[in-house]
Amino acid sequence: MAPKRKGPLQLVQREADDIKRQLDALVKDVQSERRSTEEAFQRCQELHITAEKTLRTLKKLTKADEPAPVGSYDQRKEEEEKRLKSILECLNTLFMQLSPPGPSTSAGDTSKEDSDSDDDEDGEEDDYDDDNDMDNEDEDEKQAVKVPSYLERHIYTALSDFKAEQEGDLSVQRGETLRIIRKTADGWWLAQDTKGNRGVVPKTYLKIGSGVNSVDDDDDDDSGGDEEDDEKRVGDNEAEESEEVEEQDGEEGSESQDKESAPASNWSSVRKALSEIDATDVLSVMGAIPSGFRPSTLNKLLMEGVKYRGSYYLQPELSQSQLSFKDLFLDPDTGRVRARQVKTCVCFTLWSCKMIPTPGVGVQVLSRHIRLCAYDGNEVLSNIHTVRATYNPKNPKTWSFSPRVTGILPTLLDGDCFLRCNSVSPDLGILFELGVSFIRNSTGERGDLSCGWAFLKLTDDTGNPLPNRTYELPVNGGTPAEKDISVEASVTRGSPGGVFQQMLHARRQPKLIIKLKSVNHRSRTQLSLLPETLLHSLSCVHLLALHRQLLADTLVMERPTVQNADLICSPVLSTFPELLDQPDLLDALRSSWLGAETEMSRAQKRDLSYLKQEFVKVYMSSVYYLLHSPSLPCHHWADPSSEEQRARFIYATVDMLKHNQHTSGHSGSPEVFVDPTPQHLAFDVTELTFDLLSTAR
Repeated sequence: MAPKRKGPLQLVQREADDIKRQLDALVKDVQSERRSTEEAFQRCQELHITAEKTLRTLKKLTKADEPAPVGSYDQRKEEEEKRLKSILECLNTLFMQLSPPGPSTSAGDTSKEDSDSDDDEDGEEDDYDDDNDMDNEDEDEKQAVKVPSYLERHIYTALSDFKAEQEGDLSVQRGETLRIIRKTADGWWLAQDTKGNRGVVPKTYLKIGSGVNSVDDDDDDDSGGDEEDDEKRVGDNEAEESEEVEEQDGEEGSESQDKESAPASNWSSVRKALSEIDATDVLSVMGAIPSGFRPSTLNKLLMEGVKYRGSYYLQPELSQSQLSFKDLFLDPDTGRVRARQVKTCVCFTLWSCKMIPTPGVGVQVLSRHIRLCAYDGNEVLSNIHTVRATYNPKNPKTWSFSPRVTGILPTLLDGDCFLRCNSVSPDLGILFELGVSFIRNSTGERGDLSCGWAFLKLTDDTGNPLPNRTYELPVNGGTPAEKDISVEASVTRGSPGGVFQQMLHARRQPKLIIKLKSVNHRSRTQLSLLPETLLHSLSCVHLLALHRQLLADTLVMERPTVQNADLICSPVLSTFPELLDQPDLLDALRSSWLGAETEMSRAQKRDLSYLKQEFVKVYMSSVYYLLHSPSLPCHHWADPSSEEQRARFIYATVDMLKHNQHTSGHSGSPEVFVDPTPQHLAFDVTELTFDLLSTAR
């Protein structure tokens, strides 16, 4: 007789059984230390992915999917969902025990351990009608997924009722089980209940562990006994948790704080901390990111405003009197921008990063990149420039830059950079922040993490510039304000003894490899025309120099008087700085200008007036057209779908404009702006006018 067909719900139940067996085996291995921490964490990751996938499959099931009638379908589905959530809860707690996390490059087989028990299960061919008569003991056994006692350090029980009185509080009831997300020295801990609600609760109301039964048993006692027991538990609880809070916050209050006695200023800091909870904090608690990772400091500065963007530093800087310019002058003999030498002007190449850990399970990495800027140990002294890294999926801990591509290398991937800075600080150097942009698979939250940082001081101990050579910089964890933080705790575990162990230890250290280099005379001349402070890609120097020349002509030579600050009609000057914040449009301009240069004669390339005229024509017939097209999606960092749509539209439009240019016989054809076929954004006078008062620094 042919075996009966299994239904979708039964298959999900068997998958959950298999996950539970593997989880039990993993917990036993961790307790007995039979496996390495890295291997155990990898198995934990794989189980978490499998459990999440099974839970998603279960949620999509309906009664109509079953090949045969199933009794108590909704109840059985709900019970299975609770069991899978309990498994995920246990796995999340196990992540914390196996800190530091991070995916391992070694591949392990986690399905072979329970092959014997799998064979036994495969022999069962019961249909759904037989499953309806399942014993209650089997159902109870499936649902009994408990967190091991040694993993319960983040699971607490409420000693008494607490009612929320202010925004940010979490109401809890006596005996309710909570998970602590963040502990603070002021005694108000961020907690999450079983329903997913989050808020702060006084630590004096909590007892470590999930001892619900022991708490409920006290209900039969008289009220006086309850108060004495609660006071005893409070004292024990504070003694147990003092060490943990001291480790996280550096200090711990000597006495417990009560809701009524907490000062108002304390609550303002609590609400501020609560509002700053994001995906990064949650992932840190779950153990899904290595211990040395932090929220990106440089990304936060970029999001605060324009002060740290390249478009800001490209604008002219006024002198102290604000009646002239500090860094923009014309040479009266040649009519060119006067070259200005600065204290520091270096060119360098980002080579590679090695042994950089990545976020763990439940996180999809959207971008690996380096943000860099001038830094003197206290503050950022230049714009923040970003270079995206490439990597091989087989070796995700190694990042590389400037990949070989057909055509023009995108600016975003170009590791050849320059820095101009006029700071006199003896500690001036380049700060490199290695980062990833990610999205949580379960919630869709986005975030930016710092995977570590490195610093290259640009002078030696005697104050002389560093020689042009390759440098291997150690990557530190935490932020530049923190000291002696490793990217991953396992890196510093133990002290290497012999020479061989020291060599192996050094190879496991995260490193950033860069190379200081010199450039040709033409590039040095173009660099001397740029603003006193700027960090950007070397491939764009010629475009930045031409923009600087147009800026000097318009603001220094063509203005009626020095005191005149009227609006200036110049679409190029008003919109060009935007390209430094949208590198794909800057690449479109580079491509169009390269095409125009190939058609110039040698004499035309040496004629500055001709170059300026052609540059304006190329700009107006390419990038300016793109900037005001409603079909161009908005620029979003690390959004693959948006980047792909923009790239497709940009290349198609540039090809169309080149075709129109060849048809008309000259560059900068104005017919494209009066053609009724393409759509344009509504006209705005700001796209044509350069406002000196609002843009000058």
